[in-house]
Amino acid sequence: MLSNAIIILMAKSKIKKSTRKTEPTESDSTYLFKIVMYLIIGAQWVRLVDPALTKQIPLPVGFIIGLLFASHDHFKIDRKIEYAVLAIGMFVGFWVQTGAYITILKT
Repeated sequence: MLSNAIIILMAKSKIKKSTRKTEPTESDSTYLFKIVMYLIIGAQWVRLVDPALTKQIPLPVGFIIGLLFASHDHFKIDRKIEYAVLAIGMFVGFWVQTGAYITILKT
């Protein structure tokens, strides 16, 4: 009779479920694509230039757009890395002079 009681108690034991959620992971190719995308987007500048080409006002439009993309990314693990790649792309784009030139016409 004692062995029946043990079997009943063992049958009622509950298995504890993990409350920790598993985060979705991204593949290596997706991660590399995002890094290259942030580098290219961060390097885009819009330069407002006067007709005599004596003055220009550079605006880091790609960096601002990249910040918006990075802040709304659902993989929040590597956001600091994305910001760093955007900053590197911004500085490289400034020195290489990538982006669009818009001439300001004076009348």
